[in-house]
Amino acid sequence: MTSIHQYRRVLTVAGSDPSGGAGIQADLKTVSACGCYGMSAITAIVDEDTAGVYGVYPVPEAFVCGQIRSVLDDIGADAIKIGMLYSSSLIVAVWKCLAAYSPRNIVLDPVMVSTSGNKLLQMDAVQTLKEKLIPAARIITPNFPEAAVLLGSEIKETDFIRAAKELSCNRRVSVLLKAGHLRGDTLTDIFYNAEEDAIVELASRRINTCNTHGTGCTLSSAIAAFLAHRLPLTEAVRQGKNYVYQAIETGAAYKTGKGHGPVHHFFEWWK
Repeated sequence: MTSIHQYRRVLTVAGSDPSGGAGIQADLKTVSACGCYGMSAITAIVDEDTAGVYGVYPVPEAFVCGQIRSVLDDIGADAIKIGMLYSSSLIVAVWKCLAAYSPRNIVLDPVMVSTSGNKLLQMDAVQTLKEKLIPAARIITPNFPEAAVLLGSEIKETDFIRAAKELSCNRRVSVLLKAGHLRGDTLTDIFYNAEEDAIVELASRRINTCNTHGTGCTLSSAIAAFLAHRLPLTEAVRQGKNYVYQAIETGAAYKTGKGHGPVHHFFEWWK
């Protein structure tokens, strides 16, 4: 009798990047490279390239939720990555939609600004993100500037651990606080595992490259994929960080576009 196999399934809820380096496109590449079956619910059509963002066309909330329900009702998901949501009303709609399914493995990347410096989240939506969606996540992955916006105050490098804990919703949500925007040859991300009340420091060497378009999308999607593979949370974060490091390192040798080029999502498979 032929055995029936089941893919590890990851749903990404995010905006579309026509240049292929970030958003839905980067998410699906990452999920595939990490051995999972990728699905998507597109929240916005973004006109962008490696140099900037030129326009955002939000997808109607009911249609975004329709995509989510279609995927979850039919195929299901072992993990869900959430990226660009753009508006307060869309955040609420996605939060209500997902609440009906009670998913455990939600990885939330609080996308606010693109690599090129363009805003991807309306400022009046920050409070809604904090009140509704962040408490529903298993882990959030803010970078240094995003964490400062969420906390409403500047963060000193010496305060990284305190900041990560403050973002954890009273130790209910794990936090990966990324150090990529800081200076120095060594970058140390702080991971607060709220489930174990443990701090893990994740150090890596800075790679001298401008090919960093979509690194946040790639990292959060990789973590979601490794959670879908049922790795423990801290190990999923370690594996996700290792994956994106190798993708940046390999991608540094390429020239794509006129601005911040993409990472090499398929470094393990082709050069």
